[in-house]
Amino acid sequence: MTHTTHTPTARVGKGNTAARTAGGPVRRTVTRGSRPGRGPLSSVTPWLFLLVPLVLLITFTYVPVANMIYYSFTDWDGVSPEIHVTGISNYTELFTRPELFRVFFVSLYYLVASAVQIVIALYFATVLSFNLRLRNVFKGILFFPYLINGVAIGFVFLYFFQDGGTLDSVMSWFGAGSDHVWLGEPTSANISLAGVSVWRFTGLNFVLFLGAIQSIPGELYEAAQLDGATRWHQFRYLIAPSIRPVISLSVILAVSGSLSVFEIPYIMTGGATGTTTFVIQTVKLAFQFNKVGLASAAAVVLLVIILLVTWIQRRLVPEEKVDLV
Repeated sequence: MTHTTHTPTARVGKGNTAARTAGGPVRRTVTRGSRPGRGPLSSVTPWLFLLVPLVLLITFTYVPVANMIYYSFTDWDGVSPEIHVTGISNYTELFTRPELFRVFFVSLYYLVASAVQIVIALYFATVLSFNLRLRNVFKGILFFPYLINGVAIGFVFLYFFQDGGTLDSVMSWFGAGSDHVWLGEPTSANISLAGVSVWRFTGLNFVLFLGAIQSIPGELYEAAQLDGATRWHQFRYLIAPSIRPVISLSVILAVSGSLSVFEIPYIMTGGATGTTTFVIQTVKLAFQFNKVGLASAAAVVLLVIILLVTWIQRRLVPEEKVDLV
């Protein structure tokens, strides 16, 4: 008995080509844009994922900045429902009162402290990137201060530097006097506050540098050791050029951070004894003297200064592409 099997024949639509070979499969040519799973929703999906972050970014970043710029051209006191536009009078007052800009000299203490913390963080990141005993313990010790809230750090060091406090007790063990007024004189107070910022933010730079150093391929270290390079040579000719973009980023953060210091001096001294920073002065103008318009102008000036310093730093030290392989 003979069974006849019927093979279904594929229908070829208009505009499609089908080549049939003897006993072979049917070849179909699919026109562009007819792939399955490519619908209108697929092109919108990435924007759906970005919708919530964009809404949050615009709501809590760009809208407040726009309001701040608007308030800088008004005489609003922060309470009254009436707002009067005064033009550039706030900026004129800001630039014609030298005492409002004199507080920038306080930022020099924090700028020097930022340079110190970058050096310390780079040193420990380089040392702990090599295979040493208890290196994970030291990594945790260095990064731990950055995890503590800034207000808590301010209160802890407030008792640390007070008269007869922890620092005076420790110094008395070594025969030093215990009558130092660490926060009662402008120079010693600013140095003390800058030292607290070094203790707190060294861990952040340390993590940035350590991550960049660990991304360097191990083959480069092996080649350097075969060539007889010492640890110093490895740092100078291998590590430092490889992490230059991260160092540049740390410098930008250091400059902007030194110009916008707020919580540690505000908690520890409240801006007394010559420790007022530009941000503390701006906050006092807005909430203590009810000059929101003038404070907004000061905030706009600070933003422009930070952007200008960042642009100058980028021009002087352009970002270079580092090829490690």
